Amino acid sequence: MMCGCSAPRLTHGSRAPIIGISAGGTGQSRVGQDYIDAVCAAGGVPVIIPILTDSLALAAILDRVDGVVMTGGEDIDPAFYGEAALPQMGEINAPRDTFDLMLARLSARGGKPLLGICRGVQAINVAFGGSLWQDIPSQIPESPIQHRSKNDEDPFHDVYIVEGSRLAALTISGATRINTYHHQAVKEVARGFVVSATAPDSVVEGIECFENGYRIIGVQFHPEKMFESGDFRYQPLFEWLVKESRK
Repeated sequence: MMCGCSAPRLTHGSRAPIIGISAGGTGQSRVGQDYIDAVCAAGGVPVIIPILTDSLALAAILDRVDGVVMTGGEDIDPAFYGEAALPQMGEINAPRDTFDLMLARLSARGGKPLLGICRGVQAINVAFGGSLWQDIPSQIPESPIQHRSKNDEDPFHDVYIVEGSRLAALTISGATRINTYHHQAVKEVARGFVVSATAPDSVVEGIECFENGYRIIGVQFHPEKMFESGDFRYQPLFEWLVKESRK
């Protein structure tokens, strides 16, 4: 297991980009060490963006960071995409919902490159007008895939990465295996976004948007946990974020 990270290498006259990592938690703001390590190993300086519902305070923080990672966590309140909650809905963190949706919009509109992971990709999709499957097992009962792995570090089900997508350019196009730990997923894709990866049951595993100055990649799986376990196949996602954050 990886732990900690060394300081990013700098060249004369340059600085490592500052990468804001969205916090989770209830009554506190916290971030998993695996996100921090992956950002640092990619050459970025990781900082935690605390849960805020004050848009001015959040905008002030975003003025000081160069790129953003949106992390995993709880279910998103379906009221944000015009649906009533199903009985199978999990825990909702109302302040974090407000925070994440603001963070996605402010980051993208401010020209910051944005990487969404698990809940992060769901929040991005909802922030820009998309919707979610609230509970895959009950809403897609014919699916043979268990999307909520007991071990979210190990790749355990197939995914197809769409040829020609930015995700494919960074990783590999075609069939591969990934790790997931979720029961919600992107349903209706937000306008301007395209699907970059799907599971064999057609559940969306990745979306991206490179229109209107946006630089957004979102994945349903956990590249940071694979990195922490020594599997570096998706570390190029963090390297992409750091590279884009230098611009």
